[in-house]
Parts: sequence; structure tokens; C-alpha cells
Amino acid sequence: MSDSQNLPELSLSALLEGLLFTAAEPVTTAQLGAALELTPTQVEKGLEALEEDLRTRGLRIQRHSGRVQLTTAPEMAEQIETFLGLEATSRLSRAALEALAIIAFQQPVTRPQVDAIRGVNSDGVMKSLLSKGLLQEVGRSEGPGRPILYGTTPDFLQHFGLNSLSELPALDLDAGLEKDVQMLKS
Repeated sequence: MSDSQNLPELSLSALLEGLLFTAAEPVTTAQLGAALELTPTQVEKGLEALEEDLRTRGLRIQRHSGRVQLTTAPEMAEQIETFLGLEATSRLSRAALEALAIIAFQQPVTRPQVDAIRGVNSDGVMKSLLSKGLLQEVGRSEGPGRPILYGTTPDFLQHFGLNSLSELPALDLDAGLEKDVQMLKS
């Protein structure tokens, strides 16, 4: 008799937790479903149960661009930095936060669109955010010169303790400003 026959059967939530723990990068529900021979709908229900289980623990489910991953709870950032001997040297400048906010709320967006909203050149800030892994190139615009489109990364979510972009606060723009932003996006 093998040892595996003596083990209790694991719940879907536990199986998903184990797969996400071992995944080197974010995965799709289809990948999880294929590994467990389940439909994406069944996997999604299991992920919801796992999210509920993790609410009072040190791990969280993070979602970004249709992919999920297991991360540490944002409330543990200070303890993790201390444990790993890390200094909080990756503070973002006001300009970087400004550009990042524009990109997070308007993505996908081009650098000239960010420049137009900020009123200054954003080359250096964008390079810094790219090198920190908070931004990524997500495609090219159909406009003249086909400028690069930028969006946020899973590292952006983790840095700010978000599970998904839907957790960003709602924008309360004045009607005139909203019209200007929409014009910049087109």
C-alpha cells in the first residue's frame, strides 16, 4: 500500500493553493483547469473559495490581465522587508507616482498622452517605471508613428497592495476634464 492512499483527499481550494504556490509566474484559469481536469468555471469557484480562506492569513490571490498568482498579504510588507533585510529604497518620486496614476487609470496609454496630461516630458519617469517593473509595453497605437502603448504590471499591483485593477478608486473627474482625457485617448 502506498503512502498516497493514506492521505486525505484535498479540497479544490487546497489543490489550487498548491499549484499557485509552485507556479513561477501568474497563470490562467485554463492552465489551472487543465492541470486539475476542471472547467474554468469550476476553477473560478475554487479560486473564490481560496480567496475567502486566505482573507485572515499571510497570502492573497492577485489577478491581473486574466491571470492569477499567489502573493503575500500587503499588510505584511514591513515584516517581510525586515525579515529579508531589505531597505525601502524603491520609493517613487512624485513625478513617477503622477505618471503611474495616469497610466493605471487610462491604460493602455502612450507616452505622448501621459506628457499631455502631465504637461511635461515623461521620458525619464517612464524609463524608471519600466526598469522597476511597474510598467510594461502592451502594444502599439494605430495613430501616426504607431507609438508604444503602456500598461501596469502585476508588480504594480503587488507594490500598491491591490488584487486587481478593479480595486483602484473610482475617478471623480469634472465633465470638462473627462472630455479632455477622452480626447487624449482617441
